[in-house]
Amino acid sequence: WAARAVFPPAVCPTRATRSGTGKSVLIISNKSSTFADKENGMANKINISNKQVYREYEILEKYTAGIVLYGTEIKSIRQGKASLSDSWCMFINGELYARGLQIAEYSFGTYNNHLPKRDRKLLLSRNELRKLERKVKEKGFTIVTIELFLTEAGLAKLEIGLARGKAIHDKREDMKKKDTEREMERHFKR
Repeated sequence: WAARAVFPPAVCPTRATRSGTGKSVLIISNKSSTFADKENGMANKINISNKQVYREYEILEKYTAGIVLYGTEIKSIRQGKASLSDSWCMFINGELYARGLQIAEYSFGTYNNHLPKRDRKLLLSRNELRKLERKVKEKGFTIVTIELFLTEAGLAKLEIGLARGKAIHDKREDMKKKDTEREMERHFKR
């Protein structure tokens, strides 16, 4: 039987064998599904950042942490309905939690919808947690949220940073540097 099938570009056939029978079966998958969106890089379009962090803090170290989320929370994040302003991280019983991270309620959620401002557990290795906890106990250090993004696999990750607060004169110096850089760029564009 040597018939050849022609498939539209949106449908991609693959071959698989059923276990035990040894027969080859043709499986047709639809490339317009959400899994195809992840393959095309659609998952990377969600990047929610905390713009105030670099103005208020000096970031010393950065870490990427996983987040424990409910189903409606990840759906809201995929819609881009999350805010990192006024959020920070704190230790509770040796575990790291993000507090103040606001994820809006999912519009199609039912009575099982999540609370928008609940504390969310962050997933880091044990060594990273110990190191961060030691640093936070020192005076002047805190853990801030920098960016919320989706990986290629569609998992939500939170970039956090060990930070030290800036003094007023440090903020003024940074503003002066930015102004001079802008003026230099304007001058060289002419």
